[in-house]
Amino acid sequence: MKKILAGLFMIGVFAYTSAQTISFDKTTFDYGNVKSGSDGHRFFTVKNTGDKPLIISEVKPSCGCTTPEWSKDPILPGKTAQIKVGYNTGIKGAFNKLIEVYSNDPQNSRSVLYIKGTVEDVAGVNQEAKLSVEPVAATAKVMPASASKRALKKADVKKVEAAK
Repeated sequence: MKKILAGLFMIGVFAYTSAQTISFDKTTFDYGNVKSGSDGHRFFTVKNTGDKPLIISEVKPSCGCTTPEWSKDPILPGKTAQIKVGYNTGIKGAFNKLIEVYSNDPQNSRSVLYIKGTVEDVAGVNQEAKLSVEPVAATAKVMPASASKRALKKADVKKVEAAK
């Protein structure tokens, strides 16, 4: 009985060690500075370094500004495939997004890829850099200690409306 259990255990260990394994050419793609409206598509290369077919079941971006595309076909041992990631370059400013890759790799079923960079407007200056800071005059109103919370809330509402 012990020999049978030991044999089954060894088969299980062998099956587990001889599996599909996911690897990437890079896990972060730095766009650098790109112009607004330019092509936001980049590629990550995925390689199956195991000895069984690798299946990428899902590629999930962290937000709607990033769109992934990938093949649902199995990646054979030793072969590569590409994950195409598109970022909406109409959104100006710095970005740092993650993309989750789910596969049948038993050791690494969830992998994380990153894209980062800065989208500049047509003039080459970030929208945030164009904002000017102007001093705002502040006034303080002394309220008696008996002022109700309702009066304070009205003051907060007025501040919010004034900020609009």
